[in-house]
Amino acid sequence: MARKLGRTTDHRMALLRNLASDLIIHERVETTLAKAKELRSVSEKMITLGKRGDLHARRQAAAFLYNQAANENENVVQKLFDDVAKRYEERQGGYTRILKLGQRRGDGAEMAIIELV
Repeated sequence: MARKLGRTTDHRMALLRNLASDLIIHERVETTLAKAKELRSVSEKMITLGKRGDLHARRQAAAFLYNQAANENENVVQKLFDDVAKRYEERQGGYTRILKLGQRRGDGAEMAIIELV
């Protein structure tokens, strides 16, 4: 069963879409451990779509990810399919790494960095 993260379904999906888009753009994100563990599942599915590379996979990824600019001449979906997926052609899963950072000062939440391997 997936973590609910104390949010409604719409809020949770928006959070994961935003984090997945940021992870593809910046290739590492600092967040709480629970969010990082949920993000791992979502981002691995997006990279698998990128590896498939067909039009249907591209449309599925575009429907999920936010259309943010990765840099001045490409967006998130282009970066996923052109850069990130090419990097993992030979790899059979396990595209992300989670590094624990310790507790956040304000509320004691366990923090982590999730990054592309």
